[in-house]
Amino acid sequence: MTSPTQAPEQTKAHEPHPYIGGRNAALRALTAWRMERPGAPRVVILTGSPGTGCSRLLTGFLMLCDPEYRKGLELDALDPATVPPDLPAPAVPSVAGLTAAQILWLLADHYELSATRTADIFPELGQLPLSGRPVTIVVPDVDRAGPVRGTGESAHVVRDVLKPLAAVESIRLLADVPREFAVELAEGLPPGVAQIIDLDASEWADPEGLVLQAEALLNPQFGAPELPFTTEPDARRALAQAIARHAGDGAGSRLTVHLAVQSILMHPEGFDPADASQLPGSVGEVLDLHAQRLDTHPRTLRQILAPLALAEGDGLPVHLLTPLASAVAERDMSEDMARGMLLVAPFIRPVERAGEGIPEDERTLLGLPHPGIGEAVRAGIRDIPGAQARIAMELLEAVPHQDWGKAGEYVRDHIAGHTLESGLLPRLLTDPGLFAHADPVRLRAAVEAVPPEQLDAPARTYLRTAPLLTRTQAPAILRAALLETAFVEDGLPEYAAVLRRLMPELPWHTLWSVPVAGVDVVTVGTLPPSAAASDSAAEAPAKQEPPESAPLAVAVSMVPQGTPGSSPLKADDPEAPAVLVQDLATGSVIDADPTRIQRPSDDERATGPLGFSRGADYVRVWRRGEQQGDEKIVTALISATPFTGTDLSPDGILLVATESGVKALQIRPAQAYDTTTARRSVPDPRAAEPEPEPVQAPEPRPEAARAPQAPGPDAHPTA
Repeated sequence: MTSPTQAPEQTKAHEPHPYIGGRNAALRALTAWRMERPGAPRVVILTGSPGTGCSRLLTGFLMLCDPEYRKGLELDALDPATVPPDLPAPAVPSVAGLTAAQILWLLADHYELSATRTADIFPELGQLPLSGRPVTIVVPDVDRAGPVRGTGESAHVVRDVLKPLAAVESIRLLADVPREFAVELAEGLPPGVAQIIDLDASEWADPEGLVLQAEALLNPQFGAPELPFTTEPDARRALAQAIARHAGDGAGSRLTVHLAVQSILMHPEGFDPADASQLPGSVGEVLDLHAQRLDTHPRTLRQILAPLALAEGDGLPVHLLTPLASAVAERDMSEDMARGMLLVAPFIRPVERAGEGIPEDERTLLGLPHPGIGEAVRAGIRDIPGAQARIAMELLEAVPHQDWGKAGEYVRDHIAGHTLESGLLPRLLTDPGLFAHADPVRLRAAVEAVPPEQLDAPARTYLRTAPLLTRTQAPAILRAALLETAFVEDGLPEYAAVLRRLMPELPWHTLWSVPVAGVDVVTVGTLPPSAAASDSAAEAPAKQEPPESAPLAVAVSMVPQGTPGSSPLKADDPEAPAVLVQDLATGSVIDADPTRIQRPSDDERATGPLGFSRGADYVRVWRRGEQQGDEKIVTALISATPFTGTDLSPDGILLVATESGVKALQIRPAQAYDTTTARRSVPDPRAAEPEPEPVQAPEPRPEAARAPQAPGPDAHPTA
């Protein structure tokens, strides 16, 4: 097969790509893939070191693949071998910050698939060409996947998304992946199916494009200041050639050139274009030379940038940079920060955020303009886990009175990422307040990256509940309520009590939960006092009995015969169900004659202050109005598994059953219901157990697929 890169160069009559300014060899290979030329690969894997220009190349190529973007380009001036045909735009899922599962659901949404499981997405994509819909997918920036940097989500994307996509013969795939995964992605495919384009390799070198990039950055027509070596064309060209020559091909060359020029233009005093020692050969050398030209020790610049290199998300709020830099450096960096803005200017990117709910001190974030800068800074940190541990301790200090509801957004949502990389996350996962207030997508990703054997019981409860939290995108108060129930279900009432104390506005309190299999019907009722003989009363005969006039509220469940504590409906029929009777307020099993149980009448149910409606996996509780149609939703209980039974008592206790068990929840805020017709074993849910002190998050020490709600993949490239 003749490689598309062996086509003769035809640069004399053609203009370079207006956005890329070169990379013709790579563009020819990508165009051959897009045109489906005979012998062209079906799968193209683009890779290279950070800063080599993979993202820029892919963005420029996607400009040529987008029908609307093409209208603004002078295509006739470009090399025809680098211009793909005018075809419908490929699917381009934006993977930055997403998990592998979320990326798959983006594709499913884009192609309007009927899949209900991720495993069904691949075969359905494979069937689309039969309906005349070509499946061409471009996946950029796989290195930026995942809501938390330290979870290794890029590997999951390659193994769980890209490899299965590449294996489907009807799918044409182009993916930008880190170099360590390039060969793995190509493995297993037949010869000729996959091609790896490694921009660090000499085969794809583009020295003239590198010179053009430097020359454009130095040109006053494009914003450069007027200086002797920018206004005079020959001097500008000579300096551009020297910068490109020192940067070399690959190993971050595009980023090195960009930062070198920015450094020179921001502080041209003392710069001598003829002095080759002032020209960098790598991103790290750019940092060091820039600091030296500003009479600063290179270590100081790296210490200022270190928190940004270790940061999560889009960057740090401005007010956190100084304390976190001091924590990483283990010295007070206040004076350095006060006079260091010119020093760091070429290497930071402010992000302005607007919108309601964003505090004033978090509206401006500081981040690094390219991941390659962060990699160069992290390479100079001798002990990254130790640095992250010190950052985590500083963030914990920023939580007012350890109340996560008052913590800043960055502290609340990103501390898990810092403690994960420091190895201290398991010690943080004992705080129910953090579970309730932290962003569930990020926290779940971080917790899932911890080896299971390192997780204590509260963290395992969170991990079990997290899919429900992320799927529903529940607000903090509902997350807390769902976690309160989960803690009761898992036998951790002390953690449920902490959530009740921290968040008194919870829409319900879980009274009890028992694991009973096979429940398909539940109902509430009352027993005359003489008919009730609870196990708890038998075990505590000294307990004062309520007045004979107060019936006992009970929960009645239809269960399989043999369920402990149940009574068979038909003793001579082993297939008949049994009845389990429990105290509605405590869950204690009651030895009672089911025929003596009185169920609420239709009138009692219709005139009660609360009503409910049920779906497969939700129950809505609403308060009746004075007139029909005036009902107001009080709360909604959602479940990871379908409900098999539901009922609501006159005094607002919601009884629900799933395939895993039965539980009772006191709906709040409670009103002064008439309690003369039924009694509880306890007067109030909070009296069921003593309120312990809130569980405190341990201070770390240095030694120690919601389905996405976004629309389908954006077919338009972003610069």
